Amino acid sequence: MKTIEDIKAASNHIKALCDGGIDIAIVLGSGLGKLADKIEKPVKIKYKDIPGFPESTVKGHAGEMIIGELKGKKIIAMNGRFHFYEGYPLNTITFPIRVIKELGVNSLIITNAAGGMNPEFEAGDLMIITDHINMIGDNPLIGANYDALGPRFPDMSEAYKKEYIDLANRTAEKLNIMVKNGVYVPVSGPTYETSAELRYLRFLGGDAVGMSTVPEVIAANHMSMKVLGISVITDMAIADNLEPLDHIRVMETANKATEKFVRLVEGIIEEM
Repeated sequence: MKTIEDIKAASNHIKALCDGGIDIAIVLGSGLGKLADKIEKPVKIKYKDIPGFPESTVKGHAGEMIIGELKGKKIIAMNGRFHFYEGYPLNTITFPIRVIKELGVNSLIITNAAGGMNPEFEAGDLMIITDHINMIGDNPLIGANYDALGPRFPDMSEAYKKEYIDLANRTAEKLNIMVKNGVYVPVSGPTYETSAELRYLRFLGGDAVGMSTVPEVIAANHMSMKVLGISVITDMAIADNLEPLDHIRVMETANKATEKFVRLVEGIIEEM
């Protein structure tokens, strides 16, 4: 279990390497690291050098913090994240979000690559996350609660801030970028879903399925951070027409959607 002292130690390490306050944090999912190249005057910190940080083991996740400027804002970007299927407990997966909040950051943009379960979606679409259904089978807040971080029973009625959802949709319209809105469902992974599982998740109300994001969103809400979530739909996870899938294909589709993803996120940051 990570403690408040662990959070402060990691935060102090990062503070010593950068100057001034940070406006916005971004978590970059699989194949979406090209946004990090847009950050100006970057200070890069490897996860392995930050006290208490785990290491990302997934291809497409660089495993570094990047602090710099983007569209007139001071940004801290997680170029790569951690997953339940890597064997990390959820309080380890959410540790970086705790550290980011300790740095004084209150706004979080969290992104991922996901399978589209909504038949109106297409591979390459961008989906603004309006809500989620946690199907991982665990919760990062199980165990001791530190009142200094947040309440024992946090509210999740607006897990994804409505004002940010509206901002993302307005920005997309302004930039002439087609976006979808929908509900994200995380599962534990690392296996991709069976047809029966996808039929079940779609019946529950899910529009996209993935293996990340929600633990961090729960932790962020626990600490009263404002969250915007964006999924890049990398494949169509339709139960009745399911095709074989692998991580390389997911990465390839994410890379193809990178240009409009970067433009959208830059536009959102500029307006935040």
